[in-house]
Amino acid sequence: MQKLSLDALAREHLEHAAGSSSGRSATTVYGGHEHVLRQTLLALTAGTSLAEHDSPGEATLLVLRGRVRLTSGDTEWEGRSGDLLTIPPARHALEALEDAAVVLTVAKRS
Repeated sequence: MQKLSLDALAREHLEHAAGSSSGRSATTVYGGHEHVLRQTLLALTAGTSLAEHDSPGEATLLVLRGRVRLTSGDTEWEGRSGDLLTIPPARHALEALEDAAVVLTVAKRS
């Protein structure tokens, strides 16, 4: 059994992101490449984005802090603290509308 504070990790990685030239910081909180399930905490400074990319499997995005915009094609969704967004099984991108920390959960396709 492992317990960790997502709030503390969000704080820590938002600080790292603020000091990074990319405006981003991330850490795997559960799983990894050898597992089906992977959870990653991502911190993004306002205006930072993850360019459009393919979906690696079923995925959700839990917004811990801040506000983000998820886009796929002509469709977009805005997420705020406490929101859970289902990531479409298509190319998509993510933009931080304000400093944000999210947990990306992915169940890889076999």
